[in-house]
Amino acid sequence: MTESAARTEPVVDAGAIVALRLFDIAYSIDLGRVEALTAALPGSAIRAKLSGTPEKAVAFGVPPVVLALDPVTVGSGDATMRAEVTARFYDFGAIALAVRVPVSAMRWSDFTAAVQAVDQAIGPAADAAFWRALLDRACKPVAPAFNRPSVATIEEDYLLAIVHRLDEPLTAAGLLDRIDLVPLLSGERRPLSEAARRDLLRQSFSYYVDDLVVLTWDRAFIYEPHGDSDVADVLEVANAQLLELRYYDELLDDELPAMYDRVEAARGTKPLFAARRFAQLARRLYTLVAEVTELTEKVDNALQVTEDVYLARIYASALALFRVPKLGAAVDRKLAIIRDTYTALYDEASGSRAEILELAIIVLILIEIVLALISLSR
Repeated sequence: MTESAARTEPVVDAGAIVALRLFDIAYSIDLGRVEALTAALPGSAIRAKLSGTPEKAVAFGVPPVVLALDPVTVGSGDATMRAEVTARFYDFGAIALAVRVPVSAMRWSDFTAAVQAVDQAIGPAADAAFWRALLDRACKPVAPAFNRPSVATIEEDYLLAIVHRLDEPLTAAGLLDRIDLVPLLSGERRPLSEAARRDLLRQSFSYYVDDLVVLTWDRAFIYEPHGDSDVADVLEVANAQLLELRYYDELLDDELPAMYDRVEAARGTKPLFAARRFAQLARRLYTLVAEVTELTEKVDNALQVTEDVYLARIYASALALFRVPKLGAAVDRKLAIIRDTYTALYDEASGSRAEILELAIIVLILIEIVLALISLSR
């Protein structure tokens, strides 16, 4: 940014800094029951929907439930900021906590500094106690709606810097000419190389001349003068999909070695009991495959994009940037291994039953022969 541009840096008249933290909290969540359990609360839950896009163009597969929590204070000392908090529950067992710090009448350099301050106060390197307290506050009133609750050990975080209005109208090109987005998106104080700068700004999108979205792995900048929250919602869904696929990828990583041990143990069983052991293990594996497949399908269908090309591009780019398709392929490969093992166990169980049946028939024939010989000898 030139010296003259620095003297006339834009002022953010309206915007927000949003810190997201997502957790896997259950196998699934009964969203209807969440609504019923919070109906009497001051901030009762509502179904989420995209604000600026027709439902036929983009819609949630199963609209999540949004619950408003009490405001919190972010930071400490003179740098404290008041923040709004919401919790969004997804039917596939995820919760997204959003801490939103409103911004007004703030110079661009101060806005960038505020983004870094929020990241330092409640970002990934900050004390986890802040988010755990929010998680407990959000989950406690609706815990009966959780099907097979889990200890939240898998998390995802994301930071959004949102500008809705500047002190003067600017196009996306005009904004980029006046400001440097790299410090805001990278969080780095030292200047980056040209190659690093190009890579950081590579995922840039505009639909109108006066909007702009720039995505990175852990942050995004959104310039949306119309005040829509659709891009932020789409990025949250992409992070929720990443969270759930990470959970199932780790679940299957733990399951495969245990499965091999159980198969070997079943094969070491005496032949008379092997068929039952094989059948029990096959049923267990079939149940696991069915459950994971059902939940991953829900995750895949969390957002349905049909007509909105702009949001579809942002959504697809976010998924690719977060490596969601690669994680999904890894989960599918591990499920295929378990399916093949289930098929092999089923075949072995059937073979063991056939062998026992054949042995029983032979024994019966021998008994009949012996009885016949005894009767003839009398």
